[in-house]
Amino acid sequence: MKILIVENEIYLAQSIASRLNDLGYICDSAATIKEALRDEHYDAVLLSTNISGQNFYPIIEKHKSSIIILMISYISNDTVSKPIKAGASDYIQKPFMIEELIRKLQHLKEFNALQLENQAYKSYVNHLFENLDNPNLDLKTPLPLLIKTDFQKNADALAFSYSKIKEEPFTFISLSNQNAIEQIAKTPESELIYIVNLQAVKKSDKNKIFNFIENKRAIISSTDSNEEEVINTIHLTQEHKMFDDSDILSIDDYVKYIVLNFQSKFPDTELSKKLGISRKSLWERRKKYGIEKKK
Repeated sequence: MKILIVENEIYLAQSIASRLNDLGYICDSAATIKEALRDEHYDAVLLSTNISGQNFYPIIEKHKSSIIILMISYISNDTVSKPIKAGASDYIQKPFMIEELIRKLQHLKEFNALQLENQAYKSYVNHLFENLDNPNLDLKTPLPLLIKTDFQKNADALAFSYSKIKEEPFTFISLSNQNAIEQIAKTPESELIYIVNLQAVKKSDKNKIFNFIENKRAIISSTDSNEEEVINTIHLTQEHKMFDDSDILSIDDYVKYIVLNFQSKFPDTELSKKLGISRKSLWERRKKYGIEKKK
């Protein structure tokens, strides 16, 4: 981890750098704001807020993508509140123990990594569901709730949408896992849970599951159209059949899926070639399936 120490008390800066160097960190020091604005990237910046007569906000702006820990002598709006609002990450009050500084550095490093990871997952989830047109689950819908669907991704999209609107994460449980029922039983009643693969469970275990979720905030999904509706149930159907993990589509369903999802990306000549049919046959299939050509 590469760290810039911005501190006009030279002895203090050297002392901090020496301790951090001993622990494997790479440190540079700057005694002035001008020195700190060097064109170099740092993973973290330790910024003293009492460099007299110098405006330290350009450093926050310059290194806003890095971890910025304010080194302060006292707590005030000028030393803490305003700099953090401007983009600083945290503060530590002088004098401080080096162990506390390292704890903050590691915590902020892990926090930033989790934020990036979380954003990546959110973007991927949005990508997965971007072509689905499902209604949002009414927040007044009583839980527990069974979603019966012919396409698992529809149920997933609804559960994620509900979680987003509620601004509350859920615990995900797949009934294909050996300890799933035990996990359901141990989940607190106040916790939102999303359970999938009910269709793969034998009837005796289904009874246990429904007993366990009777008083829980649970959403459970099944792709079995004959699933017994022992709790509040909604039905989701996919107007245009799409692939699911366990699906083997008929030739007609496959062609219909390809035309619906790729006709806006490929011209008819290329689309018919990929399907191994003539343009005339492609036109006839559109007419048969009632699909309008997208422009």
